[in-house]
Amino acid sequence: MPMLDPQKIWQGALGELELILSKANFTTWFKNTFIIEINLEKEEIIIAVPNAFTKSWMEQKYNKHILEALNNVCKSKIANIFYKIQSVKKFQQAAAADSAASLAGVNAKIALNTENNGYFQETSNPFGLNPRYIFKNFVVGLNNQLSYSASVAVANEPGVRYNPLFLYGEVGLGKTHLLHAIGHAALERFPKANVLCISFEQFTNDFVAAARKGAFDDFRKFYRSADLLLVDDVQFMIDKEKTQEEFFHTFEFLHKGNRQLVITSDRPPKALVELQDRMISRFEWGMIADIKKPDLETRTAILESKCRERNFTLNHDIINYIAENIKNSIRELEGALNKIIAWYDLSQLAPTIASTKEILTSLMVDPGKKPLNHERILEIVAEFYNLALDDLTGSCRRRQIVVPRQIVMYLMRMELQYSYPTIGQYLGDRDHTTVMYACQKISEMIEEEERIRQEVENIRQRLRG
Repeated sequence: MPMLDPQKIWQGALGELELILSKANFTTWFKNTFIIEINLEKEEIIIAVPNAFTKSWMEQKYNKHILEALNNVCKSKIANIFYKIQSVKKFQQAAAADSAASLAGVNAKIALNTENNGYFQETSNPFGLNPRYIFKNFVVGLNNQLSYSASVAVANEPGVRYNPLFLYGEVGLGKTHLLHAIGHAALERFPKANVLCISFEQFTNDFVAAARKGAFDDFRKFYRSADLLLVDDVQFMIDKEKTQEEFFHTFEFLHKGNRQLVITSDRPPKALVELQDRMISRFEWGMIADIKKPDLETRTAILESKCRERNFTLNHDIINYIAENIKNSIRELEGALNKIIAWYDLSQLAPTIASTKEILTSLMVDPGKKPLNHERILEIVAEFYNLALDDLTGSCRRRQIVVPRQIVMYLMRMELQYSYPTIGQYLGDRDHTTVMYACQKISEMIEEEERIRQEVENIRQRLRG
């Protein structure tokens, strides 16, 4: 086997991890990470992480997944991973004498998912925009023509047409790409505009930080000074009453001042049934445009475009095979392509249909995948907290059981839209008021406690496979 290139190995591993993690988790935990050292004799790899919190989370929650991804990419036995706190900047400075481009591949991969670090944090990008997400490299097809056209119109005339612009669709179909592309195009046209691109999760984090620091005036001044506010994944405001209230007033202030708002969600406004009616009505003031799954022709065009970006050649038969078999999302399609390119780069073999089929085998849909229902939620939560199912449905009032039980209720409500009485029946015939209290309690804990928020998100990822 040729000498292992840490940059290519980590790029390939990130490609695999991106397929099994949500965009928020992938960005939050794998931003500014890279391989420091590979030692095949000791069967170990040292990975750099930016801070102690990330180090702890990697060790406790993601180590198994990272180990599996690295072994798949390396085709060698890696037994142990060690995490070391070290910044990308420090590592680049130390490695500059050896190779000015040593982290180019890693940084390119991380750039795919870079988000704004937030108002209360230092950021190298004051607008929160991903440099790769521009209109020029957005592939337009029948599935996204309306969303694309509306986005271009908003970028050309912010605050004039389609305000707000509400883009919705399933995960990984290009909503975030269009959101950032609007920001880039608006800045080209209006260089002095104050553009701010955030995830709703970031808005929540900033709101919590403002509450903690007693800095609400600074928080409001910051967000309400935007000429163009781009907000990703607004569905996460569900059950965050305090944050939702603050966002409502931010929305009102900007809209009355003819400032442009662009919002993305995984579902249309009317399907966000847990939101306040007045918030839903504001989302419907402008234009609502959906993005559907890409058809075969669009998927093929996307693959060809990504190959050109990566300066990597795959013949038509291979591209067609990938497009025919990876159908669910653009993110999944790009993740599959990243895995293929990394494999061929590392093996130094010429691409063939046979080897491509082998590489993609692990990415094909598993027909035996369990459906998402109340039994699945109970099973996953019990496994996550190392509890028995009887603990969750029983009467024990210890906190280490009560909180997981309340999380089960919350997830049945949020993921399955079960009624409160129905949830109560599945949890030991509990009264519907108990379920209502539990859902409200977990919603507040998610907003106020980082640990609970991360645990619930991790459970959600397991539920979604």
